This record gives sequence, C-alpha cells and structure tokens, in this order.
Amino acid sequence: MNGIDRRTLFLGALALAGATGAPLSAQPRLGPAEPFSFAQLADRARRMAGAPWTPPASPPAGVLDRIDYDAYWRIRFRDESSIPLGTNGPAAQFFHLGRYAREPVAVHVVEDGAAREIVYEETLFDVPADSPAHEMGPLAGFAGVRFMRPGLRPDWLSFLGASYFRCDGPEAQYGLSARGLAIDTGLSRPEEFPRFSAFWIGAGEREGEDVTVHALLDSPSVTGAYRFGATREAGFGQRLAIETRLFFRNGVERLGVAPLTSMFWYSETNRASAPDWRPEIHDSDGLALHTGAGERLWRPLRNPARVTTSSFFDRDPRGFGLIQRDREFDHYHDDGVFYDRRPSVWIEPRGSWGAGAVQLVEIPTADETFDNIVAYWTPAAQPAAGAALSFDYEQHWRALDPFPETLGHVVATWSGWGGVPGQPRPADVDKIAVDFAGGALGGLEDGVAFELEARGGEILIPRAYRVVGSDRWRLMFDLRGAHAGPVELRAYLHRGGEPLTETWTWLAEGGAPRGLRDG
Repeated sequence: MNGIDRRTLFLGALALAGATGAPLSAQPRLGPAEPFSFAQLADRARRMAGAPWTPPASPPAGVLDRIDYDAYWRIRFRDESSIPLGTNGPAAQFFHLGRYAREPVAVHVVEDGAAREIVYEETLFDVPADSPAHEMGPLAGFAGVRFMRPGLRPDWLSFLGASYFRCDGPEAQYGLSARGLAIDTGLSRPEEFPRFSAFWIGAGEREGEDVTVHALLDSPSVTGAYRFGATREAGFGQRLAIETRLFFRNGVERLGVAPLTSMFWYSETNRASAPDWRPEIHDSDGLALHTGAGERLWRPLRNPARVTTSSFFDRDPRGFGLIQRDREFDHYHDDGVFYDRRPSVWIEPRGSWGAGAVQLVEIPTADETFDNIVAYWTPAAQPAAGAALSFDYEQHWRALDPFPETLGHVVATWSGWGGVPGQPRPADVDKIAVDFAGGALGGLEDGVAFELEARGGEILIPRAYRVVGSDRWRLMFDLRGAHAGPVELRAYLHRGGEPLTETWTWLAEGGAPRGLRDG
C-alpha cells in the first residue's frame, strides 16, 4: 500500500473510532509534521552527546508515589484511542506514569518520512475519579508504548521504564526483559541506567516488518539512536532487527551491549535451599553461547551467595542468550504465571563485534519478584569520552535457543552430597550429575567418552553412562575443593574425539547444602 493510502487508513481509523460514540476528546491529538529518518536521529544523538546531560523532568514525586501498583492498573488506556499502524498491522497504545514508571517519554507517529508528536491528554485514559493521576500537572506524559495484536488483542511488544523492552514469545507469556544498553552492571558502585526518552513509531518500513520503532537513548554517559524492526513470526515468537549508534560524553568502565535481564531463584540444581512449595521458580535456567570459533556452551544459572560476574572471552561471537529450556508444567506447578511458557531470547550479532566477552552477572535473591540475572556483550576496549560505536544484531524471542540437531544438549544439572551412600560422607566433597540428551546421542548404547576439567578443584570417580530406560546420558563425578573457593568446571561427551554434545560449564562454589550431614 502506498504512503497516501496509509495516511488515509490512519485518519480513517481515527474517524471510525470517533463514530462509535467515544468522545472526541478521547482521540489522539498530533503535533506538527517534521522530517524524520534514522540518520537524522543519529545526528541528533551525536550533537546531544557534545553537550552536558540534562536530567529528565517528572511530575511531583508525591503524586507519583501514590500511584502504586493497585492504583496504576486501575488506569486503563481507551481502546478507541489506539493508533493503527499500516494495513492489518498492530495498533499502538500507551502506558501511564506512576510509582514504577516516573519519567515521561515523547512518542511520535511516522508516515512517509514525517513525524508528528502524539500529544498526551488525560482523556486518552480511563482514570478513576479518585486517582492521584488527576494531580500530575503540566509534566504529565506517557510512560511507554505497547503494540497490540489485530483486533486489539493483547500486546506482543512493549517499551516501559529506562531502556527496558520485551516480547511475549511464542506462547504469549511475558518473562525476561531486554534493555537498550547496560552501563557498569555488577560493579561496586551504583549502575547507570540509560533511558529511552523519545520514540518514533510507524508501520514496518522493510519487507516482513510488522512495525518499526526508533528510539532516542540518553544518560549521563551516552546518547544513542536505535532502530527496531519488529516481526511476529507465526509459531516461533518475535524477531527484532536492532541497529544502534552510540555517542559517549563520558568514558565507561563496563559497557553492556544487547543486555538481557531475567530472574532465577531456584531449580532442580539448588532446590534444597528454597523455602517455596513450588519445585522450581525461574524465568530462565541457563546462558547459551555460540562462540566465534564455533563451540556451543551451556552455563546453568545460579542464585549465588554474593554478586558474581563470569566472563566468557571471545571474538566475533555468533550468538548468546538467556534460555528457559525446562518447559514442563509439572516441573513448576504454577498455573498463575506459567514459568513453563516463559520465552527465551537469543542474540545474533550482525557484522564484526571484535574482541570482548559475554558476561553473566548473578545476584543473590530471596524471592521471585526481583530480576537478578543479567547477560550482555562487553567489548575488550571500553569507550572513552568522545567515542562513537555501533552494534547491529537480531534478537529472537522463542521457546528455545537455536540448536544444531547433531549435538546433544544439557537437560539437567544436580548437586548434592559426595561419597557413597551407607558410608561416612566426606565433609569437603560434593557430587555433581549432568544429563545430556538429543542430537547424536540418540540411540547410542556405548562408546561414549567424556572430557572433564576443573580449575581450582579435584575430580573424583568420574563416569558417563546411559540412564536406564531413557535416551539420556549422565556424567557423574565427585568434586573436592568447592568449599574452599569457586571451581570452574567444563565437560562434554564425545566419541573418538568428535564432540557429541555442547560444552557444559559450571561455577561450583560453597559446596552442596550440608543438611543432615552436619547433624
């Protein structure tokens, strides 16, 4: 459809919404048209980075604090105020400000290279008469934007808070989040959170895209231009083609590119330390990596005793992601938030990212309400003031990581008391078992060997065998040394030197729960 027809569709849809009986004041009001392109946005970001950073203005804190969780969700965006984007495309709706989303963002609609700001008005929302939102004053605005499925069915892509955004994956269940950028994550000082301060939304610009979103990112250290080409892939989830142009007004000690944020409380690995009745609680259960050299790695997530950062050094990585591999309802028994349906996210770099590392930051948590897992790429050379960088990548919101059919993959990791049942248990030894399945392991009865190494610990009585009555192969061993300090473990199964599985890697620390062994 040509540009004139799209404009007609947009205006016609607004008129149709008005014809349904909704008050005229509930329709979006647009500002004047201005030329817009990604190149112009990048130039604006570059110029902003050359000037001192200005903190965003927000409505009074006392008002925002009173719009708590309950008050916030009583504020509803009016369906008749939705903005349609293209033929049979998604419609945009907006989030309101509140205690947990405090800084207004500007939102523009783009057609034919021209952008018009969508003017915030309270009448776009259904606000209860007793809501503190009526007291926000002249600094009121939108908190973020979301994109609805046809027929205004639930949203599949949303941007809300700092530079956070997320898709709901193939099973329409939100879980982990992505961010535009991470700065100084996991350091001893407070982390810096860049924010998307403005959005430009429109119908898909390139073939296959359902919607195109541009965003301006800003913080004390960096200003950037972002382009998101978002596509809903039937049966698979969503794919976002992301382009970034970053301009640094200050140097950064630890830059996190393509960051993902998730929650891991406990799984079968550390179930003994959890007080909740549910068998497992996590949005993701592992970090998957595909290195520039072609190796596949799997690191099960942990809930550590202290903040831990693990670095996987690489050059031009082929991909990484936070994955929810365990998708069995009976492993969670949660029929409220459905952890078995949470999406996984796979990052696929475009172009050369050079030398650096995928870093995994694990933070202690005592419940499921806080994100405590972060993963991102950090370049070997950190940006100095005045630097300009760009990173392009695709982001896949799917059920699982893309995995070659020829390799077996890790399906479970357990740890517990070492030694032999019925005999005295050594106080400094733990038992670890890793199950592999799939790929070339299918149908194998024997002839499977293993490679196993421990940095900082001692391996005792290792063996690999096929689990009776299944196609799984289990690597089991005792480990001495994890009580004295962290031990880095790596293992994979092979046959005649040819790998049969991905590489399992694990940071053993503190040993298995002592429980009755100390009693």
